Amino acid sequence: MKFFSSILITCALFSGVAQASSSEAWNEQRQQMLKACLAASQFKDAHARGKPAEFDDQVGMSALLVEGVYPQKHMQQRTGTELCLYDRQHQRAFISEWSPEAK
Repeated sequence: MKFFSSILITCALFSGVAQASSSEAWNEQRQQMLKACLAASQFKDAHARGKPAEFDDQVGMSALLVEGVYPQKHMQQRTGTELCLYDRQHQRAFISEWSPEAK
């Protein structure tokens, strides 16, 4: 009976230990986010602008600015910026035009 009690106590002590993600797992997640955000972008030659903002797991989202060239002829090869919100759980990207200088 002592052995069984010891096992229960050990399990109880270690059940609350948080499992940290490896840097490899984070890199893989960031690559998936980048791929999804670039695929969702309307821009030609789209690329990440800066590093992503990682929100808490309760939110489950990451944000990334994407920069590129507008594909429409009337835009005359102007560059623009989009905000990509990435749902980490469902691995989906949502894009919105982003203009930091707009008031």
